[in-house]
Amino acid sequence: MKSPKALLYLKILLAVIFWGTSFVATKTVLYEIKPLTVIILRLIFAIILLTTIAVYTRRSFSINLKNHGWVFILALIAVFHLWIQVTGLQYTTASNTGWIIGTAPIFMAILGFMIYKEKINLLQFGGILIAILGLLLLIGKGDILNIGLIKNQGDLLVLGSAFTWGVYSMVNKKISLSYSPLMTILYLFLMMAIIIIPFTLNTETIQSVINLSSTGWIAVIFLGLFCSGVAYVIWAQALRDMESAKVGAFLYLEPLVTVIASWFFLNEVITFMMIISGILITVGVIFVNRE
Repeated sequence: MKSPKALLYLKILLAVIFWGTSFVATKTVLYEIKPLTVIILRLIFAIILLTTIAVYTRRSFSINLKNHGWVFILALIAVFHLWIQVTGLQYTTASNTGWIIGTAPIFMAILGFMIYKEKINLLQFGGILIAILGLLLLIGKGDILNIGLIKNQGDLLVLGSAFTWGVYSMVNKKISLSYSPLMTILYLFLMMAIIIIPFTLNTETIQSVINLSSTGWIAVIFLGLFCSGVAYVIWAQALRDMESAKVGAFLYLEPLVTVIASWFFLNEVITFMMIISGILITVGVIFVNRE
């Protein structure tokens, strides 16, 4: 039975709030542990929650090797995507990260045109140009020529993660899995954990986790249970009960949530140029997503 529309909208908004705040939580815990450690802890908590939900709802844990091959490929892309994103967060603000990640649909449109020969109309092409202008203003802090590789390495790494999310989406779009959305996410997170564990299982990592502060643990648990667990389940339910375009429209609010949360929790400064850049990026993305 479908959820009442008002309740469903509230759930989707909650998922977007979780995702928008995730950059703030990640930035907080990065002061204590390394990027890969953040990712593996986040995955562990998410796996525990999703496994609990799957058992409670009596989902089938049967494995299809062909499906698992595709899940493994998605996991490789997702691990690289998260790694460069979290690493980038060490060198840039959570606010910038939120806006830059919002450009992912631009890369999806460009990759769709280049790889799958999907059409880009005049409005979408204009949207790409507007979003790129906003992105250059954001990274260059008002000067589109001020995008030195070293000076802006954090922004450029996060931009790379927006591109890799476009790659992930293109691969995910063209494969067919027999798993339910919940089990697909669970198997994806398990594969990602298996890939990362060999790079994080050492004395230094274990010691840093043992010495993690209460604030760090709250951030990690929030990332795992709410950002990777609850939010993904809500999103899957929303896509089942509503048109994908209506669900996707809520993502326009994510960078705004990040900016507000960054100002409130991290005391990051919200500049006039950041607002202008963010508006340009958002308008560009909206144009790209319109038919």
